[in-house]
Amino acid sequence: MLQTGAKNYGLHLGPTAVPQEEDDPRVLLEPNFYYPQEDYLWSYCKKHNIGWNVARPSFILGAVPDAAMNVAFPIAVYASVCKHLGTPLEFPGDLKSWETVQVQSSAMLNGYLEEWSVLSEHTRNQAFNASDDSAFCYGKFWPKLAKWYGVDIVRPDPDGKYDEITQAHDPPPRGFGPPGLLRSKFRLSEWAIRPEVKKAWRELAEKYDLVEKEFRDPERVFSFADAALSWNQQIYFSVDKARSMGWQGHVNSAESFLDVFHDFAKLKMIPPVPVPKP
Repeated sequence: MLQTGAKNYGLHLGPTAVPQEEDDPRVLLEPNFYYPQEDYLWSYCKKHNIGWNVARPSFILGAVPDAAMNVAFPIAVYASVCKHLGTPLEFPGDLKSWETVQVQSSAMLNGYLEEWSVLSEHTRNQAFNASDDSAFCYGKFWPKLAKWYGVDIVRPDPDGKYDEITQAHDPPPRGFGPPGLLRSKFRLSEWAIRPEVKKAWRELAEKYDLVEKEFRDPERVFSFADAALSWNQQIYFSVDKARSMGWQGHVNSAESFLDVFHDFAKLKMIPPVPVPKP
């Protein structure tokens, strides 16, 4: 079993064909370390006459002690500090990223799919997208998040001023059209080093005996969420292939976020979530 991810489809390089499907051609605009991993896996399994599987999740929702490349942890920190300071939960991205579908991939469901694919004889030597198969966009999630923490929200301003990053490849991975354009009003990695935010986190960390009293590496921890919250290109991993072979897994991604927040609180990485665990 090899778990890779969204970079398989070139999503980090710009707009791709939607939905993303397992038989999409490799994107060769830049070297991609997932591809040699697959090649080594296939050659090894062929040599030893054993089966293989590849799982490709999107943003993985799970609580782990090292929360880099984790979108849930920075969002929970942001909401906790906003509640502590009495400030509204402002969405960092623009209207397009607010409304763009981004499938999530809950860690436990990923594990179930991987177990199913490895132990089922008819799924031998197959790659599968690992997705919650849940309709998710931040425009619907953000008000739920604010309700959990008891704060107001600030929605994107269609006429507001945003910083813009044009992605490098023209044409992008889908093979035609303009390069990707990401827009953000502010970045959480910059927000995290504001004096009032650092002070608020120290107060929360002392009050709830959290493991980290300071943000050790804000760029490393928060930049992954910065990308997710400014992303305006659809991430819609098709699970038709797994469905057609008998997979019936499903998770409500918004509910999964809340479960993961509670798990982070158990790890003493964030303050307790105001809303009780369902």
